[in-house]
Amino acid sequence: MSDTEAVSDEDQVQERLRAIPAVDVVLSHPQVARLLAGTPRPLATAAVRALLEGLRRRIRAGEDADVSLPAVAAAAAAAVTAQGRRSLRRAINATGIILHTGLGRAVLAAPAVAALAEVAGSHSLLEIEVESGRRGSRLEHVRGLLRLLAGAPSAAVANNNAAAVLLALNTLAAGKEVVVSRGQLVEIGGSFRMPDIIRASGCRMVEVGTTNKTRLADYEAAITPETALLLQVHPSNFRVVGFTEEVALPELVALGRARSLPVMVDLGSGAFFDVARVGLPPEPTVPAVVASGADIVTFSGDKLLGGPQAGLLLGSEAAIRRVTRNPLMRVLRCDKLILAALEATLRLYFDPEAALRAIPTLRALTRRPDAVRALAQRVVEGVSRPGVRLAVVETASQVGGGSLPTEELPSAAVQVEVEGLPAEDVARALRRGDPPVFGRIHRDLLLLDMRTVAEEEVAEVCAALARARW
Repeated sequence: MSDTEAVSDEDQVQERLRAIPAVDVVLSHPQVARLLAGTPRPLATAAVRALLEGLRRRIRAGEDADVSLPAVAAAAAAAVTAQGRRSLRRAINATGIILHTGLGRAVLAAPAVAALAEVAGSHSLLEIEVESGRRGSRLEHVRGLLRLLAGAPSAAVANNNAAAVLLALNTLAAGKEVVVSRGQLVEIGGSFRMPDIIRASGCRMVEVGTTNKTRLADYEAAITPETALLLQVHPSNFRVVGFTEEVALPELVALGRARSLPVMVDLGSGAFFDVARVGLPPEPTVPAVVASGADIVTFSGDKLLGGPQAGLLLGSEAAIRRVTRNPLMRVLRCDKLILAALEATLRLYFDPEAALRAIPTLRALTRRPDAVRALAQRVVEGVSRPGVRLAVVETASQVGGGSLPTEELPSAAVQVEVEGLPAEDVARALRRGDPPVFGRIHRDLLLLDMRTVAEEEVAEVCAALARARW
């Protein structure tokens, strides 16, 4: 290429860059200006600037880009509309994963949502006693309920289970040794690993046994004058099968009593509902683990419990008293919104059958396959669109959220095929809708698993399929 040609190409690039409309011109265009009533101008301006900068990058890279005012205004209108929506908003979970971490795990029961809204929109009795008018403890809103439901002497709450584990370890064993089986050194969501949490709590981890086999004698041999705690971690998000052996909790508790050492159990998901009722392998329930005599038990609020994100701690009066007096308790405590939703959720469990009807997580777990299939059939019959083929197919759902790994629930899904489009493009179009609909791709086909779709969301799924911009 000659110098003249190079200069000519650069001139063309500069000419195209100069042709890009100015920010104020784009904002003044009727297609964009009408959106400013619903979107704060600083947000709209930021969206337009980002759009124009993207055009500049494409032009400099030699790509083709339409910089005419009508084209830019149309793109800007879409960008401003997207900017005007809250990024954290509701979505429809048609993945078949009941406790989908990316989609917010447990959906709250209606009474929990109402309780949360009530205290959010007004002053509340968070830390005040009605009779005396003096300051009280925010934990009292749930402590009594947890004691009754779980049969625990006392209880506390932190802002998630990792926080509860860290708080308990720091309280009971900081600067000392914590004995734990190698086969229980789990990694939880977001790459947080149990060894890291133990170290962050200020404890020294002592691993015993092997990945697949740990015996009581391994714990006994590891105990030294520096040992402060025996820890058992429930493998919530994985399974070791085959040639395995582990120590039953009652045995570990007996060893702890004999050596005057507290025993702590990280139960992970934590459930008050017996999942064996829906054909899943038995899981230890919270009351059963508490009854084993463990000094402290921790578990999540937003998994099998079906409540808000929280870390619940149950245990002896002495252990919980020490936990609540730890300065970290203030750092890791829950706010009024979480406590309100948690209290309302816990109250539902005093009527187990009512809890099954009211708590969305339990409803999804216990929904019969024929009822799921009926929802899928409603979608297939409710959408008629040229080039779109829908069919009901058998599939399997998962619990998710680090709960009951490898286990599946029989389910039914709507198989979606759009003529000429790959499954990922079809899925992306549904995700871009309002509300976004999330499915899963299996063997190059998009499936909308109806086990995780509420009955009142079926019409929205139909509408999303009818209006998606393929």
